[in-house]
Amino acid sequence: MSVPFVDLKWQMTIIGDEAEPRIQAVLRNCNFILGAEVEEFEKAFAAYCGCRRAIGVASGLDAIKLILRALGIGPGDEVITAANTFIATALAVSSVGATPVLVDIDRRTFNINPRLIEERITPRTKAILPVHLYGQPADMDPILDIAQRRNLLVVEDAAQGHGARYKGRRVGGLGYAAAFSFYPGKNLGACGDGGAVVTNDEGMADRIVALRNYGSKVKYHHEELGENSRLDTLQAAILSVKLKHLDEWNACRRRAAARYAESLAGVGDIFVPETIEGAEHVYHLYVVRTRQRDALMKYLLGKGIGCIIHYPVPIHLQKAYANRGWKKGDFPETEAAAQEILSLPMFAGIAEAQVDEVCTAVRSFFGA
Repeated sequence: MSVPFVDLKWQMTIIGDEAEPRIQAVLRNCNFILGAEVEEFEKAFAAYCGCRRAIGVASGLDAIKLILRALGIGPGDEVITAANTFIATALAVSSVGATPVLVDIDRRTFNINPRLIEERITPRTKAILPVHLYGQPADMDPILDIAQRRNLLVVEDAAQGHGARYKGRRVGGLGYAAAFSFYPGKNLGACGDGGAVVTNDEGMADRIVALRNYGSKVKYHHEELGENSRLDTLQAAILSVKLKHLDEWNACRRRAAARYAESLAGVGDIFVPETIEGAEHVYHLYVVRTRQRDALMKYLLGKGIGCIIHYPVPIHLQKAYANRGWKKGDFPETEAAAQEILSLPMFAGIAEAQVDEVCTAVRSFFGA
């Protein structure tokens, strides 16, 4: 049995009968930009996250960028974030002219290590940008404590954390604002690019509504230099349907993760994901760790089992940031993870038999 890394077709078989009429309605009305479906989804997603407002934008990167712009963060400012994340997190900071300041990770969780944050704070620091990586919430209490003591803002990168909880509260409502991505492979994914900002600050939400639409609150009247970053009406219609299934789909991911963990416990030198106390992981990715990563990956791919490395080259070693002067050895835990991590198949609807097939192959590789 071959097992894909992700299977988006399964979702469409579940939502197709409900989504198709919604799509057809948009096509008939031809209101493709900021149609009524966008506001409908924004209200539903805000309620889901436990926040007052959600604003649909074009991507997760744009969501972070617009939050930073709305906060007045720009040239000369610094934003602290995780060394181990997709580069979009850092690119959003750079795009507003600010400087991303990286912090190494907790070896157990792959998330930012709160104990290392304070030493990176300078008079130029304006915000902390923790990432809920792979679907696990960052350890927010110590981060929020640091921010409060040092008069900093906390902006959540929740691009991989749709529906995750930290001590009973959903991610997105833990900091001042949060950014989500609706890239198709996400737990809540569109049929194209999309993103959202969620916040409890009405003033900030209103400003992002204008910023995403050329800096305009009233058509053809532009109060500031805005951007074109709007969630498509078609995508909003699809996301509204998918949102109703998100908790059920996340529960499916957690069941698959538990099955992986039980089957792979004690196998070779493989380490399965750990979840911090008080967190509800939603397993956007199921990331294991082994010193034999490259050989295991080749073995699994040879058996038709999809697997990917998230992420093989850390941000500080990317050519795009060569001018920052970062070098190998600056973030040892992040670099070690990049050499050992492997994402196994994980998606809503993954069958027990598919998980078992992957585990059988992994156990076979290690001779277990």
